[in-house]
Amino acid sequence: MALPRVKIKLAWLFIVLVTVIVFSTLVKLGFWQLERAQLKAQWQQELNNRQSSSVLSYDELLKLATDEPATGFKLQVMVTPQSEQIFLLDNQIYNGQVGYLAYQALTVNENTPWLLVELGFIPASLDRSQLPEVQTIMQPLLLQGRVYQKQLNPMSSELMAEEGQPTRIQNLNLPQLAQLVGQPLAPAVLQPNNLNNPYPHPWQPIPLSSQKHHGYAVQWFSMALVFAVLMSYLVLRKLKKTETEHSHKPIANNSETL
Repeated sequence: MALPRVKIKLAWLFIVLVTVIVFSTLVKLGFWQLERAQLKAQWQQELNNRQSSSVLSYDELLKLATDEPATGFKLQVMVTPQSEQIFLLDNQIYNGQVGYLAYQALTVNENTPWLLVELGFIPASLDRSQLPEVQTIMQPLLLQGRVYQKQLNPMSSELMAEEGQPTRIQNLNLPQLAQLVGQPLAPAVLQPNNLNNPYPHPWQPIPLSSQKHHGYAVQWFSMALVFAVLMSYLVLRKLKKTETEHSHKPIANNSETL
């Protein structure tokens, strides 16, 4: 009879172990979201400070972008078009509509890297083979706006440029785009606010706000609490059932018959 008791103890040990692992994992995910929320709040404050700082020159931007992320800084620069080649960043969404972010590479000075300028969001056609016509910058222009640096997806960061004009790309990989253009590019992109075109300019340096992460943390903690309550209920129910079975079990009469 010892073997069944050992099996029961092992089963209980397995249940307790799984409960502890799952509960700990859910709680850790909740704290991880809280940490992400704190980082996002700090980054948002940093972006606000950068928006309040003075406007950078192009040389200042080039020096800054090599040492730290330049997203959020203001830039004013005179640009000159050397090519009408347009790049369309695929799979962008703005106000629930799927489309592209259009870019054009422009020169600033003769001996400095070219600057990639965001022309704006353009809705995509239902036919993937039909690319939109884009209104380009045709003459020298004094641009002002904010700069940003998109983080590359470690799972898929290749440019994957398609043939044709405009050129559809899958990732904003600036080093590979510079090879395609045949000119060095600045490590940051300008999003101007004074372009005279009909295209909107989505600004999402922080895809998920700190409030979103707080909401996800609440969800993980809630799941941990519900799981703990459910497992406690099942364990108590099992213990009560076992006690009831033991109380109704007949006591064996081992006395010898005289």
